[in-house]
Amino acid sequence: MRKEKKDRGILARIFFTLVKLCLLAAIVIICINIFVIKSTEDKIVAGVSPDDSSITSEEIESLLSVEPDCIMVLGASVKADGTPSRMLQDRLDLAVELYHRGVAPKLLLTGDNGQVNYNEVKAMKEYAAAGGVPEEDIFLDHAGFSTYESVYRAKYIFKVDRMVVVTQKYHLYRALYGCGKMGIEALGAASDQETYRGQEYREIREILARDKDCIKWIFRPEPTYLGDPVPIGGSGVETH
Repeated sequence: MRKEKKDRGILARIFFTLVKLCLLAAIVIICINIFVIKSTEDKIVAGVSPDDSSITSEEIESLLSVEPDCIMVLGASVKADGTPSRMLQDRLDLAVELYHRGVAPKLLLTGDNGQVNYNEVKAMKEYAAAGGVPEEDIFLDHAGFSTYESVYRAKYIFKVDRMVVVTQKYHLYRALYGCGKMGIEALGAASDQETYRGQEYREIREILARDKDCIKWIFRPEPTYLGDPVPIGGSGVETH
């Protein structure tokens, strides 16, 4: 009888210890997310939404304040036929508009081209070129396998010091946080032209992604690929 009580007591202590650890982990995760959002939200100075699809002249002026070297578009999935998904298309539409309105002289399109049969940046280039952006003004980062790697390579490979980042707002906080850690002066333009299916899942996944990237920026692991510098001030054709 005493042994059973002792065993139950041990199990109870283990259970409550696990509960406390889970609560502590949840608090840490939440605090990191709040920190990332609060430290970058004032850098999101432009954007479109389902209710307001236009970029104002005041927003353009705000973006111009950092004298950006380029507009970086973060990659997203492409369809089976090789064309951009709706989410990626919206990012590109906004970036092309900002380019034509003189926000920056170059586009830096970064995404996953890790497999022969999957090429985000090719789809992005073709879409931007169809939108009237000259090919020499389009730089491709074929090894932007993650937000962390895209930002790291923007500084290390493309020698970017100042830029505008275009992606959906939920994603911008993490991207802008990384820019700050990499010494890039960056502002964000949110491309939320519509409400995307599965967005609730993305928002939840992003909570963990912010925590993961915070840890990465502490330890600074090198990206999957580095390579020789290709300064953003030249022609982008050699990156195609």
